[in-house]
Amino acid sequence: MQASPNPDWTFWQWVAYFIFNKYPEFLKGAGVTLLISITGTIIGFLIGLAIGVIRTIPERHTDPKIKIVFLRITKFILQAYIDIFRGTPMIVQAMVIYYGVASLFHVSMERIAAGILIVSVNTGAYMAEIVRGGIESVDRGQFEAAHTIGIRHGQTMRHIILPQAIRNILPTIGNEFVINIKDTSVLSVISVTELFFASRSIAGTYMAYFETMIITCAIYFVLTFTVTSILRRIEKKLDGPSSYTIFGSSSAPENVIKVKEAEPFD
Repeated sequence: MQASPNPDWTFWQWVAYFIFNKYPEFLKGAGVTLLISITGTIIGFLIGLAIGVIRTIPERHTDPKIKIVFLRITKFILQAYIDIFRGTPMIVQAMVIYYGVASLFHVSMERIAAGILIVSVNTGAYMAEIVRGGIESVDRGQFEAAHTIGIRHGQTMRHIILPQAIRNILPTIGNEFVINIKDTSVLSVISVTELFFASRSIAGTYMAYFETMIITCAIYFVLTFTVTSILRRIEKKLDGPSSYTIFGSSSAPENVIKVKEAEPFD
């Protein structure tokens, strides 16, 4: 391969040149993309988890009126947050948050930190609805049974409902992660040096957009395919084996069920 590009090169010669000579820029951009998408998904999940739990807190007639009013105001604010961030494009949110913070508070945000913040709050809005749906998918009778024996709402959520809800929504959480890997490309509008920004810079320098973006597509595919495969393995692990023996049953009478004494709820 020639040391410097030649305008008369074929498509594959350009692709080979970019792969062997510009791979540090592609790898750096892919690393930033993964950093923002992983961190943003985790923080967004925690935001959505908190909001989902708060929005499912029941209003009881026995509660003080001030508590009911405060709960309704809190739910209204959280619903507004969800509607705003689900109803506007992330690219617009990036511009408003990054340049808005600089304009209002006269501070300059570090671009990668701004990217993580933008992805987190955007993901949090979607995760809030996902978590709420997961909580509501659990049989309502489990709530009622827990309350009947005196378990508080927070304890019920932590020990009984959330473990089931999170398992139910795990595929959707994985899907949000994959979406975030691709959607980090919009952060190029605030000059975050993620994969698309790095690719566009290379393409603009050599005026070879098609060749560069083909490589970029391949990198995005490898990232999303790898993440999807890992998540599928995790789901299969959580599902457990397809065949199993019931201890103490007629098929295995020699096996004895060991019952552990239940620990008290916190």
